[in-house]
Parts: sequence; C-alpha cells; structure tokens
Amino acid sequence: MRVVITGGSGLIGAALAHDLGAAGHDVVVLSRDPGKLRSLPANVRAARWDGESAAGWADLAAGPDTAIVHLAGESIAGGRWTAERKRRISDSRLRSSAAVVQAIEQAASQPRVLLQGSAVGYYGPCGDEEVPEEHPPGDDFLARLCVEWEASTAATPAIDALGVRRAILRTGVVLARDGGALPKMALPFRMRIGGPLGSGRQWLPWIHLADEVGAIRFLLEDDAARGPFNLTAPTPARNRDLGAALGKVLHRPSLLPTPGFALHLALGEMAGMLLNGQRAVPKALLARGYRFRFPELGPALSDLLD
Repeated sequence: MRVVITGGSGLIGAALAHDLGAAGHDVVVLSRDPGKLRSLPANVRAARWDGESAAGWADLAAGPDTAIVHLAGESIAGGRWTAERKRRISDSRLRSSAAVVQAIEQAASQPRVLLQGSAVGYYGPCGDEEVPEEHPPGDDFLARLCVEWEASTAATPAIDALGVRRAILRTGVVLARDGGALPKMALPFRMRIGGPLGSGRQWLPWIHLADEVGAIRFLLEDDAARGPFNLTAPTPARNRDLGAALGKVLHRPSLLPTPGFALHLALGEMAGMLLNGQRAVPKALLARGYRFRFPELGPALSDLLD
C-alpha cells in the first residue's frame, strides 16, 4: 500500500511513517521543505507540497491501493492563544484539508481511504461524563476547531460520491518517550516539584504512542471502519492519578499542586486545555476489535520512562 502522510514530520506522523516503512509499505511524507527530512527510514520518501493545494503531488493520491493520513496542522500547544495564533491554528488545518480534497478530486482514480485527523477536544469540557464517539461536540475554541477540521474533508463529491472511505482520528494526549506532552509533564517531577494541575479531578484521555500508531494502522487496514474513532486508552485517568503514577515511576514525590489561577496567568485561554478534560473512551475502536498494547497508565509510563 502507498500511504501519503500530511504532518509526517510531527510526533505521530514520524512514528507512523517509520512503522509503515518497516512493514514494507511505500510511505510518502509531504513537506514544504523535503530537504530538511534527512535520514528517512527504509521505504519512506519525502515529496514537496505547499500545504494549500495539490500542486506537484496529486498523482501520489491516486490508486485503489493508496491511503491518505491527514495530520497536518500548527501545534495548539506552541504558545498563548492570541487572536492571531488562533487564526494560524485554524488556517493551517483548513487549508491543508483543502489541498487533500483537491488531490482526491484530481486523482485519475480515487484513493482507498482517507484518515482525517482530529482530537478529543471535539467534545469540549465534559466533567465526569463518559464520552464515546456519539457524544455531541462542545462549544469552546478547540471543539469548534475540531468540528470545522472534520467537516473540511466531508462535504465534497470526492469523498461522498466517489466512495472514498473516511475515518476520523479523534486523538487524546499522546504519551511518548522523546516528544509530545510527557517529557514536559515529567520535568517537574524529576525536579521534585511535581503534582496535580488545578483540582486534579479533571480527566486525561491519554494514549501510548505505540497504540496511536497501532490504531491508525488498524483503521487503514479495516475496510469497514468509517466515521469517528476516539484514539484514547480504554482507561482514562484523572490528572491527580497521572501525577501519582509519574511520581511512582520516577521515584519522586507528587504533592505540590499547580493552582488553576497560576496556569491562567501563565497560559491564558490555553490553560483550559489543562484544567478541563474529557473522559473519552474508545468505544468504536474496541467494537472493531482493536487490542491495546498499553490499556493501563502505569505500565504505559513504565515503558516510556523507566
């Protein structure tokens, strides 16, 4: 299978490309500057795109054995959510989606499947309520962003009328050894000043990077998988439980909470991402038969941090 990945240099995209390449698939990572992607693993190559159109790569999207995994978008955790930054976060997703749709429309024959990136932020703050895929969307910035992002590849003739299978990846907090949120979360504990954020009662819909990649591969290969899928472990944890588990794995105390007002002062609106959460569960993924390598938080953290 040929797999075209947008956002292939990010945490998830790079791990997915490496895994698919090792399995013998033809992997194409789209990049604005392919020259920067050096030392790519076996069976992985880079192709140039502008992030806004199908110019120069539409032929790569063609064929019944082709899949597109659309992950591109500016990081939501790169700084305060000013009006300008919100615009860039949104535009990077919607414009890259337009490029993916254009490539599918221009393809001599349509690809087999499109996996559309999204996030559990789709649901907004949900308190203690369990959140499967049929839960309605929220109404904060992240929720509205996810609704728009998912819709950006849905209402087009190329997707609906031409029979391209589409699945949506509503990803939680991806835990990885060398990137993403975990090294930043672990740092205060290594310095012996770790503890819960805010009340510590908020839910953290986490997933080990190995299961994020495994679930994406599973959905690529399952021809009946359509619609939204929560890519989260089946046992979401409260923030205080994460702190206790981090302290245990790192042999450090986990007693010093960070007050919510301090996070709001430091991060502004973005603090809501840390102080509110979703008890998201992978109902649809489990129903399709995916088996998690790391369903429990403790073993996942031990694997990544020991």
